Amino acid sequence: MSTFEILMPKMGESVEEATITKWFVKEGDTVEEDDPILEIATDKVDSEIPSPVAGTIKEIKFAVDDVVAVGTPVAIVALEGEEEEEDDSDKSKEESSDTKAESQKASAESKAPEKSESSDQEDQQESDRFYSPLVRSIAKEEGISFKELDTIDGSGREGRVTKEDLLNYLKSGDAGKTSTEKKTAEPKKQEKPADQGATRTIQAPKVTAGEGDEIKEMDRLRKLIADNMVMSKQVSPHVTSMVEADVTNLVLWRNKVKDQFQKKYGEKLTFMPMFGEAVAKALRDFPGVNASVDGHNIILRKNVNIGIAVALSSGNLIVPVVKQADQKNVVGMATEMNRLATAARDNKLTGDDIQGGTFTITNFGSFKNTIGTPIINQPQVAILATGTIEKKPAVIETPTGDVIAIRHKMFLSLSYDHRVVDGALGGMFLRRVADYLEQADIDREI
Repeated sequence: MSTFEILMPKMGESVEEATITKWFVKEGDTVEEDDPILEIATDKVDSEIPSPVAGTIKEIKFAVDDVVAVGTPVAIVALEGEEEEEDDSDKSKEESSDTKAESQKASAESKAPEKSESSDQEDQQESDRFYSPLVRSIAKEEGISFKELDTIDGSGREGRVTKEDLLNYLKSGDAGKTSTEKKTAEPKKQEKPADQGATRTIQAPKVTAGEGDEIKEMDRLRKLIADNMVMSKQVSPHVTSMVEADVTNLVLWRNKVKDQFQKKYGEKLTFMPMFGEAVAKALRDFPGVNASVDGHNIILRKNVNIGIAVALSSGNLIVPVVKQADQKNVVGMATEMNRLATAARDNKLTGDDIQGGTFTITNFGSFKNTIGTPIINQPQVAILATGTIEKKPAVIETPTGDVIAIRHKMFLSLSYDHRVVDGALGGMFLRRVADYLEQADIDREI
């Protein structure tokens, strides 16, 4: 019977693995083409994977919560309409192949250096620690046992060993050495007194639940958000600057054209497209804010891809990305932002929808908040928070003197990575965003 392998799909250009969160089928089930097979999670997006063929589920290779490398077979489907054929000639070929394989194995074993029985058991025994299929495959090819894998420090989530960790370990020359040999090879380190700035590991305080308290485990997305926020604060020294912008003309223009805009383009016109347009222009003016940090290198991004924070009904947050934002007008910006926001709330974002952001905007004003100090979305170097727009009395300069008038005002707050964005750059960029908003043309055509 012919079979078809269903592979773990690539959900984004930088995605190398995904977590299986749900199986919709079990072995022996019959599926039609495009029937959902499983649900996977990559970073922040959950996606249903359909069957590309019709047939019967012959084998499911991974369980729920397994992390699987892109391109790895996750299930095998026996194709419909093809009967299994297994005659005597096939059996004899299989027997001949088995015999040949056994003789090759015996020959290889006779050439291999002898190991003690206890050593064999150690190499064959799997670790309680989780390793992805890709890491297991590399380790097997390089002759790294599970016992040796357990000694490698992992940089992945919850200390998981990544492909890069294993490759760096192999480059270090420690592969295959015993722990005694590693200690002997290590240069002696000079011990520093405890009072000379020694780094301490900060432990979270121990928390106990009291009588009547409810304990609710974080869902997968909330865990990711928590880990990413802590990581961002540890990686980037945050500084926040704030300005108040007079957006009266912007408000009056939107109020004038919003009904016509929706009738003409079929899209609701909020303030976010105008905020995005102003930010995109300012990022072109100040490319140092449209950047990332790699060690002591600054990467100035060619594309201006603006992430828009979207609050979900679950209480979580997700940041889909408007690609090439500097090349879009208000119509294009509104169309794409509305599409991404709807897809986010319907859990239909693709992996590419959340990849490649170079700057982020979060709208505190949608919750009637005046101001805020947001956390940078790594590996970006800045994030803008927009506050609620309020009517305020303000002093206006006129040819005949100063007058007090009612104006529409809002606060803009920019959090930036002080490793590469200093107060001058951050302040000038933020002021430029405010200038673009304040200079809105009340007679602008849509």
